[in-house]
Amino acid sequence: MAHHIHEYKARTNWTGAGKGAVEEYKTYSREYEVAIEGKPLFTGSADPTFYGDPALHNPEDMLMIALSACHMLSYLALCAKYNIRVTAYHDDAWGKMEIADNKMRFTEVVLKPVVTIDADSDANKAAELHHEAHAQCFIASSVNFPVRNEPEIRVMA
Repeated sequence: MAHHIHEYKARTNWTGAGKGAVEEYKTYSREYEVAIEGKPLFTGSADPTFYGDPALHNPEDMLMIALSACHMLSYLALCAKYNIRVTAYHDDAWGKMEIADNKMRFTEVVLKPVVTIDADSDANKAAELHHEAHAQCFIASSVNFPVRNEPEIRVMA
C-alpha cells in the first residue's frame, strides 16, 4: 500500500511588535499575520479573554472552523459518491474549553450540521453518511477530545 504524505507550511509573524515590546501580560498586542504561499494574508489575535482583539479570529475560532469545515467537506464528498443531492448545509458548531488534566484545553466539540436534500435523495443514507464523514475527517482524527455530531436532515418539499 502506498503511503501518502501531505505537508503544509505557514509563516506566523507577530505584527503586534510594532505596537511595542512585551513588557506586561495585559498590555502587549496579540496581533499576528499568517502567510501561506499563494493565499491571502491572514490576520489574527488572541481570544478577548486573553486580551486579544475581538474583531480578529483567534486560534480557538480556527480550531472550530477547521473541525466544522473538514466534516462538511468530507460529508459533501460522500454525498456526491452516493448520489445524495445536497441543496443547503450549515453547521452551528459548539466547543468547550476548560481546565482538564491541570491545563486549559478543549474538552469537547459538537457539530450540529443541518443538511437540506432534495426529495429524490435517501434521507436515511444522508443521515448515515455523517458517521462515515466523521471517520474520514482528518482534523477530527487529529484531536485528543471528543468531536460529536448531531446532524439534522431536511428534505425539500
